[in-house]
Amino acid sequence: MERELTMEFARVTEAAALASARWVGRGNKEAADDAAVEAMRSVFDTIHMSGTVVIGEGEMDEAPMLYIGEQLGTGDAPELDVAVDPLEGTNIVAKGLAGAIAVVAIGKKGCLLHAPDMYMDKIAAGPAGKGKIHLDAPVHENLANLAEGLGKSIDDLTVVILDRPRHHKLIQEARDAGARIRLISDGDVSPAVACAVEGSGVDIMMGVGGAPEGVLAAAALRCLGGEMQGRLWPENDADIVRAQALGISDVNKLLTLDDLVKSDEVFFAATGITEGALLRGVNFTAQGALTHTVVMRGETGTVRFIEARHRFDKKPLYAMKGAMNTCTRG
Repeated sequence: MERELTMEFARVTEAAALASARWVGRGNKEAADDAAVEAMRSVFDTIHMSGTVVIGEGEMDEAPMLYIGEQLGTGDAPELDVAVDPLEGTNIVAKGLAGAIAVVAIGKKGCLLHAPDMYMDKIAAGPAGKGKIHLDAPVHENLANLAEGLGKSIDDLTVVILDRPRHHKLIQEARDAGARIRLISDGDVSPAVACAVEGSGVDIMMGVGGAPEGVLAAAALRCLGGEMQGRLWPENDADIVRAQALGISDVNKLLTLDDLVKSDEVFFAATGITEGALLRGVNFTAQGALTHTVVMRGETGTVRFIEARHRFDKKPLYAMKGAMNTCTRG
């Protein structure tokens, strides 16, 4: 894939972040998500590619845009799989909490697992976790092995877990092992990626979250040389049927990083909406706004953190106030 696409994908997530950031703390997660979706879609229209949404906002009858199967870009080569979450952490934005991001993963056609919209049990870590962690291993064993790989003691590890009743046992086992716990309310893509970024303060992520979010995180971890495993976690027969319709015949299969993202020909981009372990949030200024974005390329392992200053006098649609969407081309 062309490396020139790197900055194009940064523009995509920047637009979504700028649009949804207007809704931080305003208690309207639907409006925040709609703004992010429309902004992201508008920038995709300008990119020279032939993309197909494989992970998006739902089926065609569930979402007006960025739905699964939708064609993105100008229609020029290359043919790409596109996974998007224009606003990962809708509740986070509505409540003005930390950790919301706008995120995309793009790979060559056939690269990304077409994950159904259901739960997935996941474990993720940075490069030190390669060959050290396993989804089916006891919690204390995974933590001991990772601590050894990092050259730390277990009580210096920080484990990120979604704060859900289903994780009560997992949380207690991590505490009993001696690790520190960081509970999050929503949005597990950013902390999963942060596991592989030195200095983020996060070492490992465990627990059940969204399957589509698992693929997005796996794309970044593939670029970073990290480790991730997952297994679909169906709640009912309808989930099993949904998975089978997407070509996943065995819902109990352990999914390795190579199953989730099949090639190094993948890009990952994310822009912070609210402050998080990986990225700073959108900061509005008198002239416009500041954004903080990370862009990764799997083929080279290059990771770029981009601090952008957006001038609204040059991009007037971004300056629209009130309950209106702020989408425009970035």
